[in-house]
Amino acid sequence: MPIRKMENPRLYRQIADQLITLINNNEFPPGSRLPAERELAEQLQVSRASVREALIALEVIGLVDVKVGNGVIVKARASTQEPVMMQAGRDQWSEPDDELGIKLDFSTELPPFSLLQARRLIEPEAAALAAVHASEEELALIRAAYRQNCEDNRAQSRTHPGDRLFHIRIAQASGNPAYGFIIGHLLGHRYGSMFRMLQAHYTPGDMPLASETEHLTILSALEKRDGKAARAAMKQHIDRVIATFERAQE
Repeated sequence: MPIRKMENPRLYRQIADQLITLINNNEFPPGSRLPAERELAEQLQVSRASVREALIALEVIGLVDVKVGNGVIVKARASTQEPVMMQAGRDQWSEPDDELGIKLDFSTELPPFSLLQARRLIEPEAAALAAVHASEEELALIRAAYRQNCEDNRAQSRTHPGDRLFHIRIAQASGNPAYGFIIGHLLGHRYGSMFRMLQAHYTPGDMPLASETEHLTILSALEKRDGKAARAAMKQHIDRVIATFERAQE
């Protein structure tokens, strides 16, 4: 079977792009069936969930027909097929579902402690997953963000882009695109006016250095591929930030 083991098994788009290449090379001509989910998962050494996501993505772009209980049938062979992630699901966030009768405002400023509490629930698990799944390239990006964090502190930055980028890169390396999306959305913009004011009034002088030290502990755990230590270090870091601002309020 002309299928390669996935070196980076967490991203369904890589599976889909490999299948696109095989279809374009006529390994699976129109009208033929792709191998069963279980077989693909075993050969690629990925989860069946990742294979299923890839197959659904191929159906979205019109390349296959998924018939539950009857296999996946190749519908057409494209000589040049746009990478699956460029097409499948690209409009998912363009507008809310009118049937829900709710309003989604992505420009709303989140209260600082609400933001931190949400991060406390998500980021420790994202760090644990990143320790297991991060590629060497992703680890390099995390290291670069940490170096930027250190440089920002030396320059007495008030916006701390390296700090935020460090957290975003870890979430992106978790292998779960939803974590990367959420943390990227929460931290991918400059802090809101409330958060900036909280920092301005209540950030102790040693807080940037303390965060830098804690970031290094997280980075070390990631580089050692120690998910348990990465989870604990991230939780301890965010807990300390929350406690610092809470003490300041008192």
